[in-house]
Amino acid sequence: QLQASGGGLVQTGGSLRLSCAASGRTSSTYNMGWFRQAPGKEREFVAAIKWSGTCTYYADSVKGRFTISRDNALNTVYLQMNNLKPEDTAVYYCAASSRLWNIVVLATAPAYEYWGQGTLVTVSS
Repeated sequence: QLQASGGGLVQTGGSLRLSCAASGRTSSTYNMGWFRQAPGKEREFVAAIKWSGTCTYYADSVKGRFTISRDNALNTVYLQMNNLKPEDTAVYYCAASSRLWNIVVLATAPAYEYWGQGTLVTVSS
C-alpha cells in the first residue's frame, strides 16, 4: 500500500517535497516512481528510482529541478520539487514495481503494479 502526501499550493519558483510511504515488509526492495496527471491530460512520467537508490531517471521537463530519493529504513520515497512552474500543476502519484526492470522501463506506467492515491500540487503564476 502506498500513501502519498506533501502536495499543496505554491507560487511559481517555490518548492515542495512529496513523500510516499510504503507498507509491507518487502517494500524497500521495490523500484519506485512518480507520475503526474494534469487536468485534461494523460498521466505522465516524472521520476524513478531503483530499489537500491543508486540509479535515478527523470523526465526532461523536470530534470535539474526535481530530485527523487528514498529512505529504505523508513520505506519512504521523496520527490523534492524546486523552481516550480504553473505547468507542474497536477495530481502526483507514486508507484511501486517489484520487477527488476531497467531504469528506462520504469518510465512507463505498465511497469508498476501498485499505485498510491495521488496528492495535488498547484503552482500559481
